[in-house]
Amino acid sequence: MLFPIGIILLLISCKEPPPRPVIRLIPSPAQAIDRNGIFVISEATRIEINSENESIQHIAGFLTSHIEKYFGITNKVVAFGSGGNHFISLKIESNLKIGKEDYHLTVLPDGITIEAAAPNGLFYGIQTLIQLMPSTPKKLTEIILPGVEINDTPRFGWRGIQLDVSRHFMPKEFIFKLLDEMAMHKLNTFQWHLADDQGWRIEIKKYPLLTETGAVRKKTMIGHINDPAGTDTVSYGGFYTQSDVREIVSYASERFITVIPGVEMPGHALAALAAYPELGCTAAPYEVATKWGIFSEIYCPGKEGTFSFLNDVLTEMAGLFPGKYFHIGGADCPKIRWENCTQCQLRMKNDSLNSTRELNHYFIQRIRKTLSSLGKESVTWDENLKDTLQTNGIVLSWHNEDGVIAATKRKIQTVVTPAKFYNFDQYQSNPKNEPLAVGGLLTLEQVYKFEPVPSVLTNKEARYIIGIQANIWTPYMKTPTYVEYMTFPRAAALAEVAWSPKAGKNYPWFKKRLLEQIKRYNAEKITYCKSELKLPVN
Repeated sequence: MLFPIGIILLLISCKEPPPRPVIRLIPSPAQAIDRNGIFVISEATRIEINSENESIQHIAGFLTSHIEKYFGITNKVVAFGSGGNHFISLKIESNLKIGKEDYHLTVLPDGITIEAAAPNGLFYGIQTLIQLMPSTPKKLTEIILPGVEINDTPRFGWRGIQLDVSRHFMPKEFIFKLLDEMAMHKLNTFQWHLADDQGWRIEIKKYPLLTETGAVRKKTMIGHINDPAGTDTVSYGGFYTQSDVREIVSYASERFITVIPGVEMPGHALAALAAYPELGCTAAPYEVATKWGIFSEIYCPGKEGTFSFLNDVLTEMAGLFPGKYFHIGGADCPKIRWENCTQCQLRMKNDSLNSTRELNHYFIQRIRKTLSSLGKESVTWDENLKDTLQTNGIVLSWHNEDGVIAATKRKIQTVVTPAKFYNFDQYQSNPKNEPLAVGGLLTLEQVYKFEPVPSVLTNKEARYIIGIQANIWTPYMKTPTYVEYMTFPRAAALAEVAWSPKAGKNYPWFKKRLLEQIKRYNAEKITYCKSELKLPVN
């Protein structure tokens, strides 16, 4: 009997360890060092936290929820030093000399450690750890993770997505989902375009007509703006209550995403003027825009009532959005009404303004002053670089490289968001094979390969570039599914440019890693464009 037992023992001792999974992370970390061995997560693994802080407990909950949802394994969260030797340790160490979004992650055979100086970094470490796990949901008793040491820090502090909900309203539940998708990619700024010509989408209690009238358009344009086929006959509307807004802001905060509200002014004001026509220059009635484009009906800066209204709106909204910034637009402002408005001309005379351009500067400066009194800073499009008084706030440079250069040389914090590379309403491949879009062609590869920092800038000037942002304009995106399709996987490319070191960019390797991320898209029911990945459409 000894001989077969010996053979069995020999076979057991020669059994090869399970293979180490390949590390394919998006965005790619700043530094990843291969370590020998593996770590195995099972029901016996404990999630160890070094603080009773609510944030760290919540972050630990993200990890345990994912493991249970994807793999059916339940792990307990315990206090640091509870005993045992099979832990995932989560640590916030405020004395670490690293940024608030940085983290250190180590996977060794005897345990996993993620440490950060702030909850933000710990959260991003969790997102990376999740990507080290299998990408397809499956009931398991063990999860095998490769040995690795990761020291990570983002390239830019502002990693943003803007969603336009004026042209087409998106339900609250989809906003939650989009925020989850952003967190998956370590994106941290959600700019919420809440008011434009085609609809006012946020409840303002002092001005109920903004949502009773301004949130509803009588009909909507059919076809492309360059080849319209008339309009439909269906009333279209929707808005977020203040309770909705608080829920969304709270949900975003739990994912370390800042929500920046956007209300365009002085142009793109038709929805507001339809509700309160006295805010415009003419006595004619207004209606919420039913087509896309730029309209000459804008706020009248000759009337004090206009500023009283906007001050009230900004004050109510400031109480809903605890973030530092507020987007007031400033783009696409035809001034023909001002030129023929008696009250605007009187304003110009009384305040020694020599042109309607200076009147526009006057308008923006008054709004900035209101925001400052509310503890906020303005975010404006780069048209406002012509305002020689601007020395603070954020400029979103959407035209071309010249705007980035002009802003940074004036020491103004700048977010690079060029329409050519970061407007996600453009076609992703041959238009014949794609749903209707605004036009143009913006492939996944173009998003990935675009370098946001102009080469002519000095290192000192380049430091004023604080981030990048993609803009999702929705004239042709009627549904959440449509928005997702136009956003992904281009948002993954944007995320890597925003987070990862410039020197490490490698498009073929990115595409290979993206195929792993696509499996998570499938698991989370995220709709995405398959054309450039050569994936079957059905």
